[in-house]
Amino acid sequence: MMTSSKPLVAVTMGDPAGVGAEVAAKAYPAATEFARLVVVGDADAVRAAVEACGGSLDVRTVDSAAEASDDPSTLSVLDVDNVDELAYGELRAEYGEASLAYVERAIELAVAGEVDAIATAPINKQATRMAGSDHAGHTGLLAERTDTENYSMMLIEEDLRVTHVSTHVPLREACDLVTTENVLDTIRVTDDALRELGVESPRVAVAGLNPHAGDGGLLGDEDDAEIAPAVERAREEGIDADGPLSPDTVYVRAARGDFDCVVSMYHDQGHIPLKMLGFDGSGGVSGVNMTVGLPIVRTSVDHGTAFDIAGEGVASEESMVDAVRVAATAVENRRANGR
Repeated sequence: MMTSSKPLVAVTMGDPAGVGAEVAAKAYPAATEFARLVVVGDADAVRAAVEACGGSLDVRTVDSAAEASDDPSTLSVLDVDNVDELAYGELRAEYGEASLAYVERAIELAVAGEVDAIATAPINKQATRMAGSDHAGHTGLLAERTDTENYSMMLIEEDLRVTHVSTHVPLREACDLVTTENVLDTIRVTDDALRELGVESPRVAVAGLNPHAGDGGLLGDEDDAEIAPAVERAREEGIDADGPLSPDTVYVRAARGDFDCVVSMYHDQGHIPLKMLGFDGSGGVSGVNMTVGLPIVRTSVDHGTAFDIAGEGVASEESMVDAVRVAATAVENRRANGR
């Protein structure tokens, strides 16, 4: 049984055909500096990943998360045992179904208080759609299973953090989602999340939708009609929010320290500047994705399944280590605040 007071984080294995099991295995023992870990996945697939990475970890199955070992040389796995054949790089409905099963199990553990947080390895959206899921990714599933209405995706890369009013929707639809209520909800969950991450007095920048934040209505009226009222209402609630600010400069200002996070209006507006910072020389990404607004703590790697290199043992574990670190930080701050 565990005696450590470190947060217990459930790491979901992700799509069996991808690099999820590899980055989970390679994250040992570095991630154990911040948390105790239990992998939710297929034990045989995890063992194959350890072998592919040339590691010497002892993969041990456990019947409950509480039995997870805090020995850095032992990787504990809650074995869902749902991979009959392991074929790296292949898009399969059964792999999509398997990856969803890991997430569902981890959510159950977090809601029940059996783990303190979830850190997810990547799933493949095509595979999960083939398996019958209506969700575009983890976020919608997490919100549905926790009955959460107001939530957002926060991406973290060193000195830059971004949240989003919308994510996986077509751009035309994303523009329609820029409403005062949606922007205000995102500002609120952003402020709360920053405090969970240890920022005592968050400074929240709000990006405009149009070039130059509409330029006084010359380039569109959404900024003045929808975004500015949301910022004003947030300020009335005591949130240090500023905007709408020109999206072509606000991320530079945030990266140099003027703001703690930028509320972005749509997926690519926030993702592009962050991933410009986060891509390393090998094509990997070191950033972290955190779903904010949930009653549970959930972080994720900020990269995909990387089918092209799966099984080779070369995927970088840096994003997974950072995901565990951010999850542990959020848990510890929730504890300090009595949550």
